[in-house]
Amino acid sequence: MNSSIALLIILFIIVGTIGFGILGVRRIKMNPAQFILGGRSFGVVFLWLLSAGEVYTSFTFLGAAGWAYSRGAPAFYIICYLTLSCITIFFYMPPIWRIARQHGLLTNADYFAHRYQSRALGFLTGLVGVVFMIPYLTLQLTGIQILLQIAGYGAIDSIRAAGVAFALIIGFVLISGLRGAAWASLIKDTLVLAGVVFAGIVLPIQFFGSPQAVISKVVQVHPNWMTLVGPTENYGTLWFASTVLLSGLGGYSWPQEITSQLAAKSPDTIRRNATILPVYQIMLLLVFFAGFTALLVKPGIKGQDADQSFMLVVQEHYPAWLLGLIAGAGCLAALVPASAQILAAASLLSRNLFPAKEEQLTQRTRLWIIVLALLAFGLWVYNRASLVGLLLIGYSGITQLFPGVVLSLRKQPPHAWSVATGIIVALVLLSVFALQGTSVIYGAHAGTVALAANVGCVFLIDYFVGARRRKPSP
Repeated sequence: MNSSIALLIILFIIVGTIGFGILGVRRIKMNPAQFILGGRSFGVVFLWLLSAGEVYTSFTFLGAAGWAYSRGAPAFYIICYLTLSCITIFFYMPPIWRIARQHGLLTNADYFAHRYQSRALGFLTGLVGVVFMIPYLTLQLTGIQILLQIAGYGAIDSIRAAGVAFALIIGFVLISGLRGAAWASLIKDTLVLAGVVFAGIVLPIQFFGSPQAVISKVVQVHPNWMTLVGPTENYGTLWFASTVLLSGLGGYSWPQEITSQLAAKSPDTIRRNATILPVYQIMLLLVFFAGFTALLVKPGIKGQDADQSFMLVVQEHYPAWLLGLIAGAGCLAALVPASAQILAAASLLSRNLFPAKEEQLTQRTRLWIIVLALLAFGLWVYNRASLVGLLLIGYSGITQLFPGVVLSLRKQPPHAWSVATGIIVALVLLSVFALQGTSVIYGAHAGTVALAANVGCVFLIDYFVGARRRKPSP
């Protein structure tokens, strides 16, 4: 009975949100620019909702609490890197927007190909975007599966249920495009905020009297939990700083994040959005309080199961209808970002990797959405990891595009081959680290080591290419 109540509430929330999103775009003709970029017409409020909808996902809802539960202070890197991402887009995204608007560019691969005058580089960056989008999509599916498993009280096949939910959101994005995702973010953000307020304020007050009391109790029971020397030496100060740098620089290198900014109606809209977006960081503090509360109320959860921590507390101590509401909000936190992510990846495939004619672009993008959805779901079924682990895999790869993005704004951008070589060298290093099972190199995040090699290659190769250009002919 409890599982039926919770699951029916989740279904109502998902279907209602999809219906609301479709209603918001019912009179809009879906040409390529409208389908992929929402017609480049988003104002501050719409852009804010879309940006927050893409950034604050099931990772925020579950993964941050899971790391607060299992690792303590290292989880605070999430607050720092999202703020750094907003700083970066404030400065470099407006000029990119102007170039993209002037030349009709729809994707980040379009931008690379145009700015560096190299279709090969555009293809490479598009391929990187698609490949590293898969772990991010897998993250969302993992979040959905956790929530449905808990809401079903173990009585349903959570993998099949996650597949149904994912299929619903894929159908939604096929119809509504990016604008529909922005409309859906309105409901998603409202429900997620309510769920996080409950988890981060109500739970600590009920069990310990206040959030402050939770922190004091955690420090008492786990003396090192709030410091970076904490549970494991691999997550110390250097790891923290390097991971903040890696994730902060890569935050808006994701194809869907660049697409969301290109959907703005003006550069000032982007700057205002970057200014107010960090307000959402308050939600993360509440998520940490929820994780710390779960650590004290339900200790002993090991490994990847820590992502379930605070939801298990809700399941055990609250009625099914409330569990359904919070799990429904969490499912939206996975499904709405997934819709924008898979749309961005499909756009890269239909426009840059396997280019379609302009009049066929929207339909080809829809076809690739279906293909990617099936691929992501199939890979997820056979290979799952912790939410934070999945996110860091994605960031390690996608941040390798950041040097090329920033250096493209120089008056004399580096040669396309130097940017491409830097990306390839970094990806080879990441592959070696992955085969060795290494994520930390001399205390630093392995992705940052690859990024340093990337930047070094760009400048070194561009120096020699420039020297050859300057060398006088005999």
